[in-house]
Amino acid sequence: MTDPIPAAEPSIARPRKVAIIHYWLVTMRGGERVLERICELYPDADIYTHVVDENALSQTLRQHRIFTTFIAKLPMAKTQYQKYLPLMPAALEALDLSAYDLVISCEAGPAKGVITRPDAVHVTYCHSPMRYIWDQYHAYRAASGRIAGLFLRAVSPRMRAWDRMSASRPDAIIANSHFVRRRIRKFWGREASVVYPPIDVDLFTPSDDVSDECVWISQLVPYKRPDIAVDAFTRSGRKLHVIGDGAMLETLKARAGPNVRFTTRMKFDELRATYARARALIFTAEEDFGIIPVESQAAGRPVVVFGRGGGTETVIDGVTGIHFHEQTAESLIAAMERFDAWLPSFDPAAAIANARRFERARFLREFAAEVDRAERQVAG
Repeated sequence: MTDPIPAAEPSIARPRKVAIIHYWLVTMRGGERVLERICELYPDADIYTHVVDENALSQTLRQHRIFTTFIAKLPMAKTQYQKYLPLMPAALEALDLSAYDLVISCEAGPAKGVITRPDAVHVTYCHSPMRYIWDQYHAYRAASGRIAGLFLRAVSPRMRAWDRMSASRPDAIIANSHFVRRRIRKFWGREASVVYPPIDVDLFTPSDDVSDECVWISQLVPYKRPDIAVDAFTRSGRKLHVIGDGAMLETLKARAGPNVRFTTRMKFDELRATYARARALIFTAEEDFGIIPVESQAAGRPVVVFGRGGGTETVIDGVTGIHFHEQTAESLIAAMERFDAWLPSFDPAAAIANARRFERARFLREFAAEVDRAERQVAG
């Protein structure tokens, strides 16, 4: 009689190790707010980035272990990191991520080009293929100085080739809007699912005290097109409050009429009140998604938005705002005339309900489901 074969001891599953790759961490803007929510799903994840300014980060992000690429060791990297763009592919590929089972890259600058284990799952959340080497290349070159323009011209062909090649590395790509999904298909040759970014809509409340002043809120940089708003409102005589800072500030002040005023910085509580009291938010950029129009609607106010890009997905024309279709002062003036006629029929409740399509709980649920789907596909 043979001895019975001993039962195998139950295996103890190794905890899943997660790494999150973020292009750079030097401020807390929309991409970093999305990163916070991803960290909410993966509280033990390590974060990798090209450069970091920990003083600029939220407590949520500082609780994670943060590692940098060799870009961080280069001179003036915290402020001049974009000048090291040609070195970033090599910096990403030098990262040893062999210990990680799940890698999530957040792409707007170079992040997705990391090399992972064959059995690891790599999911990219794409805010945007790099604008400055793809569809916004000519605008960025025109807005750059002579030396910067020559630099961009020299490095862009090689960066485009690497960007498209490295797009084959993620197992799955998630776009932050259908607009970005189409750009991913065009520039990278990949299909992507769509999960809209999370917005803390409950932080915003409507007000019965609405002013006759519209607001424009964002960075004062060329692709945001603040000049359209300043010119249109100067010519029409309507009141406009421009909130933001950037290289265009002094030029815009010089061309603005007395009915246009400027504020460079505003505390969040003041900003919430400004949203709620505004006659309308004016949004002139062609954005990949655009968080600001959603925040305005969460505060119960309408948006006059450029009708291309993410704004067409977040603002319902004739219900929560008005679209205009050319990035010109003339087109915006015509849209404001339509807005004046339409405004009496505007229902703040409709704007608030529309904003709730983008609430945080929905993002967490949908993002986790996409990662789970990718893991099941890789597992076979």
